[in-house]
Amino acid sequence: MWRYAIPVGLLAVLGVFLARGLTLNPGYVPSPLIGKPAPEFNLPALKDPDARVGSEVFEGQLSLLNVWATWCVGCRQEHGFLVELAGSSGIPIYGLNWKDDRGTALQWLERLGDPYVASAVDADGDVAIDWGVYGAPETFLIDRDGTVLYKHIAPLTAEIWQERFVPIVTEKCGSFPCLQDGIQ
Repeated sequence: MWRYAIPVGLLAVLGVFLARGLTLNPGYVPSPLIGKPAPEFNLPALKDPDARVGSEVFEGQLSLLNVWATWCVGCRQEHGFLVELAGSSGIPIYGLNWKDDRGTALQWLERLGDPYVASAVDADGDVAIDWGVYGAPETFLIDRDGTVLYKHIAPLTAEIWQERFVPIVTEKCGSFPCLQDGIQ
C-alpha cells in the first residue's frame, strides 16, 4: 500500500502545478521597470533624422511609449486604435520604431495615420533592450516624473485600455482631468 502512496502523492503535486499553470496568462511578463525611472535614450527622429527624440519628452506629462515596426503584424492590428486614442485621450503617444526601415515606416504612417507626437528610430535595437522589449508591439505608460507605471505586451485594444490603463490613469489624474472626452 505504501509503495503506491509516493507515486500518487507526486502525481497529485504535479496536478496542482499543472492546474495552477493553466490559470496563468502566458502573455503576461512582469517588467522590472515598473516603479522605476524610464531608461534614458536619445535617438534620431523618424520624420527628421537631424532631429532627436529622447526620454526627456516624458517630463511633466503622463505619456505612452509604443514600440512598433512595419514588419510587426500585431502593430498593424493595434494601429487604428492608437490613431483613435491619440485623437481623443489627451495622452501623448511617442513611438519607438524598432529595427525597421525608415522609408517603409514613413509610408506606413502616411497611409495609416500617425498617432505619435514623435517617433524615435531604434535601428540597432539597443534602446529596446534597455526597456526590456522582446517583441513588438509593447506599450509603456510613463508618469509625469518619468517613472514607468505599466507595461503591456501585445496589441493595445479598447478593452485592454479600459481594463488596464484607465484605472492607473484615473489614479494618477483623478477621474481623467488630464484626458479629453472620448476614449476613456
